[in-house]
Amino acid sequence: MVNERLQEDMAAMLSGLSHQMRGIAEVQKKRSLLTATVLAEEKRIEVTVNADGLLIDTKFADDILELTPDEIAAAITKAVQEAAAQVQKKARELMDPLLTHRDSLPKLSAMVEGAPDLAGLIPQPLETPTVPPDSPDWPGNKPDEPDDPGPASIVADRD
Repeated sequence: MVNERLQEDMAAMLSGLSHQMRGIAEVQKKRSLLTATVLAEEKRIEVTVNADGLLIDTKFADDILELTPDEIAAAITKAVQEAAAQVQKKARELMDPLLTHRDSLPKLSAMVEGAPDLAGLIPQPLETPTVPPDSPDWPGNKPDEPDDPGPASIVADRD
């Protein structure tokens, strides 16, 4: 009885994994084509970023020279950051159905007593800075910030 249940759970997990892999490939394809465009300074500046948040197009209106170079630079920086945030949001929305499906699959820890919850072992990405490297807000630029040793190893017990 227990063996049959384990076989059913494994079959469901493998089927779910196959579905997940096909879904990931499709999402990656759609994600790679994402862009976001933002207008700034009363439509004098238009920036477009790709799926990775990289600036791929910049356009200026004829009256751009009414702005100072510092105003133009600040507006471009802010617009690119806003466009990058928009494209990240679109990418998360593409992933939502896959994440929902993944969460519905049986966990290894539920099938094998004592098995770790593998999802809990995946390191989460750190928030990337949106300020210049010489800014006091750049990570590590504050004298009172401790060095981050990174995540503890699950393989070696050196802690």
